[in-house]
This record gives sequence, C-alpha cells and structure tokens, in this order.
Amino acid sequence: MVHRPASATHALVAAVALLAFLLAVLGLRLYLPFGDNMVASALMIIFVTAAAIFGLDLFWQKVYLRLSTGLDFAVRHPNWPRSLLKLLGLLSSLGFVGLLYWLFPEYHGDFYDRYYQMLRLILPPWLLLALPYIYWVDSHMTQPRDGYWHMGKLLLLQWREVDGKVLGQHLLGWLIKGFFFPLMFTYMCSDLAKFLSFDLTKLSHFGTWFDFLYDFMYFIDVALVSMGYLMSLRITDTHLRSAEPTMLGWTVALVCYQPFWSLFGRQYLAYDSDYKWGVWLWNSPLLYGLWGGAILLLTAIYVWATVIFGARFSNLTHRGIITNGPYRFTKHPAYVAKNLSWWMISIPFMAQGGGATALRLSFLLLLLSCIYFLRAKTEERHLSNDPDYVAYARWVDAYGVFRFLNPLESYVVKFFRPAPH
Repeated sequence: MVHRPASATHALVAAVALLAFLLAVLGLRLYLPFGDNMVASALMIIFVTAAAIFGLDLFWQKVYLRLSTGLDFAVRHPNWPRSLLKLLGLLSSLGFVGLLYWLFPEYHGDFYDRYYQMLRLILPPWLLLALPYIYWVDSHMTQPRDGYWHMGKLLLLQWREVDGKVLGQHLLGWLIKGFFFPLMFTYMCSDLAKFLSFDLTKLSHFGTWFDFLYDFMYFIDVALVSMGYLMSLRITDTHLRSAEPTMLGWTVALVCYQPFWSLFGRQYLAYDSDYKWGVWLWNSPLLYGLWGGAILLLTAIYVWATVIFGARFSNLTHRGIITNGPYRFTKHPAYVAKNLSWWMISIPFMAQGGGATALRLSFLLLLLSCIYFLRAKTEERHLSNDPDYVAYARWVDAYGVFRFLNPLESYVVKFFRPAPH
C-alpha cells in the first residue's frame, strides 16, 4: 500500500497563518496605524503572519529538530572565523543581487520604489542580527560549509576550496529571491492600498462582491508569497534546499511573470478578447451567479494552494514537500485551478469576431496552459530528487482526483522527451 508522506507544513499552522493575516489586515483597515505608508503596513502583515507560523512551528511542531534543517543541537562547535566568512558570503550575496538591480534598467523605474523603501527599513536591523544568528546556527550545523561559506571563499579568491555545484545552487537561490520578492512585495503594497481605501458600501450586488473577493484573494496570495521569500531561515526549516537547475524550468516559469509576460504574452499569447463572461451572462442572473461563483471557488483553491505552504512558498525552489491541503488531490492544484479560472473568465471560445477568431484565441490560451504543464513537469523532475516527493507522487498517482489521466500524461511526456542519441 502506498502511503502519503507527512507534509512539511501542518494544516493547522497554515490555517492559523491565514487567520493572523486576516486579523492584521482588519486591524490596519480599522485603525490605520501607519496612515498611507503601505510599506510599513505590509511589513506589519508579514511579521504578524510569520510570528503565527513560526510560533507554532517552533514550539509545537519543533521543526528545528528535523533532519532537513541540517542542525544537531546535541553537539556545538562554535567557530568565529567560519562565521565571519559566512557573513562575508551573505554580504557578497546581497551585493550580487544589488549589482543586478544597478545593471538592468527594469529596476531603475519607480515601480519598485516601495520595495527599495522596504529594504532601507529592514536591512539595518537584519544585518545587525545576521552575525549572532549565523554564529549560533553554524555552531550546530552538521555540514557547516554551506553556500555562504563557499561564497566567502570565492570572494577571498580561495577558489580551490569552492564547490561549484554548491555555489551555483546558492547563487540561483539568490537570483530567485532577487527576482520574485520585489515583484510580489510591490503587488502586495498595491493590493493593500486598494483594500484599505475600498468603500465597502459599494458591495451592493454579486458583481461588486465578485470583483472585491477576486482581488482580495489574490492579495492574500501575493502577501503570503512575499512572506515566504523574506522568511527563509534554517532554524525554522524554511531554508532553500535546492533551486531549479534547468534552463527549461526557468524559462517556462519566468515567462509567466512581469516583465517577461508583457514582452512575450502580448506578442504571442494575447488570448483575451473584449467579450467577458460577465457580459455574456449578464441577462441570466442565475447563470451569472453560478459562473462567477465557480470562478471564485477556483481562485480560492489557487490561494489555498499558497496558504498551505505556510512560510515555505517560493518559485523554482525546494523548501519542503507539501502533501496536505489541496495537494491531497493533485500535485499541481494551483496550476489546475488558475488555468480553469482563466478559461472561464476569458471564454475565448465565445469571441465576437466569429468562429475563426474564437478558435485562434482558444489555441493561444491552450498554449499558455501548455506552458503551465511544462512548469509542472520541470518542478516534478526537480523535486523528485527528494524521496519524500517520490513517495508523495506515487500516492497522488494512486489516489489523486486526476489519476484517470495518468496514461494520457505518460504519453504526452513520452512524446516531448528527446530521443536518445
């Protein structure tokens, strides 16, 4: 009998995190302690939510005792020179990302102003706490020569001691954080500003409720994702274990996000039309409500797939295998729910330009769904280096809701697999 491995994040921890998030947002809405300073407000939400997660993870789940942390509190080997070398590695990692921000014009506009404001707020205390934290964690590490150690060695030009694979994974992890965190935090601040200024008296019929709930659920998503990128700590077992190593995996992921989506999606995958589902069903109140409710349900499943990660969510990385919540039913609940909602929202098959236009737009949206299929396959290949994920994948293949599609999926994967030389 195939058994489902335990999830890296307990479902109750995720539920409490969501509750803490909602209470923090409600408190901001009622009292506005920071006025119109969305950066301070967003940080408060992140820290309140993270405190709820880490409080339960540390004192109830005792995640610091897991083998995956690489820590052993039965032994202690303090080493100041090694800790200082890791601090140098941390500073050079920050400098590496900062250099990319300076180099690329994308990060010179005002879109990221709130992100840079956030960095100015948190970097001084974060760096102040970095050395004692590194020293304490390093003294309990079973294998202390981590990515920061190799980064420090690289900066000291002691190249013979540098493990290229470990260093490469370390730099990939910082690239992921450096790309996604500013994007998600900026979205979070914008969504928070919209919610805090929203006039709740406008919620008079289903259409206004739909728009409000749809936007608010995506606000939950980007807020918890932002927390996940910021709160990456070994002591809480939320550290990066590995980063996606393939160019295909990076390509199909990055193309789905700005600024790449504007460059690629607008020219090649512009599947949307002016004919929306709300216009289509406006004269049928019952169908309008059922269709809109289904979209909201799919969006809720998508957000649930983020919430269940707790503080572990991060694109293109392995930070612990999640096997509960919507992941009990399929390996990719977020991708399935998001793509189904897009089909229901855009209804390209009902385009007003006639049958040919409807078919063309449907093919474009199908191509986007194929990109998400490739994202799913590259993620599975990456995570399959973990025996827990292999066991989980077998369990889903045996008991998941889409198990009847396994033969078709195997055929598609085999079709796209390169022929052996």
